Amino acid sequence: MRFKKLSLLLLAVGSFLFSIAQLNRPVFNEEMKKQMCERVREAARHAWKGYTDYAWGHDDLKPLTKSYRDWYQTPLLMTPVDAFDTFILLGLTDEATAAKKLVLDKLNFNIDANVQVFEITIRLLAGLQSAYELDGDPRFLQLAQDLANRLMPAFHSKTGMPYRYVHLQTGATADSINNPAEIGTLMLEFGKLSKLTGDPQYYNAAKKAILYVYKQRSAIDLVGEQIDINTGQWVSTKSHISGYIDSYYEYLYKSWLLFGDRDFKTAFDKHQVAIKKYLIDRKSANGWFMRQVNMHTGKQIATIYGALDAFYAGLCAFSGDINTAKKIQQANYYMWTKFNIEPEAFNYKTDSIVSPYYILRPENLESCFYLYRLTQDRKYLIEGKRMVDDILLHCRNEVGFASLNNVKSLEKSNSMESFFFAETLKYAYLIFAPVATLDLKQTVLTTEAHPFKIKK
Repeated sequence: MRFKKLSLLLLAVGSFLFSIAQLNRPVFNEEMKKQMCERVREAARHAWKGYTDYAWGHDDLKPLTKSYRDWYQTPLLMTPVDAFDTFILLGLTDEATAAKKLVLDKLNFNIDANVQVFEITIRLLAGLQSAYELDGDPRFLQLAQDLANRLMPAFHSKTGMPYRYVHLQTGATADSINNPAEIGTLMLEFGKLSKLTGDPQYYNAAKKAILYVYKQRSAIDLVGEQIDINTGQWVSTKSHISGYIDSYYEYLYKSWLLFGDRDFKTAFDKHQVAIKKYLIDRKSANGWFMRQVNMHTGKQIATIYGALDAFYAGLCAFSGDINTAKKIQQANYYMWTKFNIEPEAFNYKTDSIVSPYYILRPENLESCFYLYRLTQDRKYLIEGKRMVDDILLHCRNEVGFASLNNVKSLEKSNSMESFFFAETLKYAYLIFAPVATLDLKQTVLTTEAHPFKIKK
């Protein structure tokens, strides 16, 4: 009897302490969400005004010198294309109208330029198709198909995996040493174009490429960092979840969702088992970080983690593994708060910075968005607010938002890439916005956060 009473008492005390802990967690009500949404809208208006004042008709704003940067000799309007669907989702009608007019009046792909297939695809091909789905103007789709046709020669390799560069006028290709991310992160964009136009060539080429990477996986189901697209041989056998590999895994799962093609789900599931076995380091008290290993043996090579790796928590949450997602997001948030703002890379074992810069990356906010949407735990609202507050405080200048050379000194650098509009501001807004703003059951976000509608 005494034991039973003691158990009941302990249970009551535990319940009371849990209630106190919940009360101590700041309340995040609907009014606070609205305020955060308006702050992000204001930030988008501020950054866009800087672009229109000092970089109009060019690719990116250089906020410190009030000038512009073009990727190639002829501008490809990276910022207005990348920004358009963000303006639509944020309800910034005037900004969306101005971006649309600039794109439809000036964008031309018949230029003398040897372009990077991956970057052009995720920013421009994706942006134009999402613009078409949201706005309905057929000229967006016409531009998208013209661009895709100019990129298609990149797939003309011995394996079907694409070259990294292609000339937009001649179709000449360059650089046969590619990586899983740049090979695989074409599937949503080229596949969507086939669905919109009825022409299967785009889907077939992209699927052949991404599944060739999967076919070349190691015996323990990991992929390496670089591969020769003509021989299919791995050039770098380093395996991790960061740049060069990251969005290859992301696109396997999202292609399954968008197209219902089970080949992608099979590949994703196979890789997930290996990732969780070999790449996740569960030893840190600060959350689960992701290490670098040899793709053939799984042996640890390095304990380097960074801003790009932070996307994986969101992918885990989106694909149904909430527990793993929470543990990795704990590490992500530690990385952010430890150094004012997350560095590009740090050694989580020694707790020291490897690359100190921050270029307005979105991945930590992205994972925060997925976790809040799928758990409704308000701690992710609090985390999201902290990250947005830090960006608005430390990166803003009089004409836009600047990258940071060093997250400790907070010294600014002269760069505001288009993905700040496409991804960072979009995820910053969506964390706090009503669910109806973007329904994850009806939409897949590309790696550049362009929304594609799921059509069964």
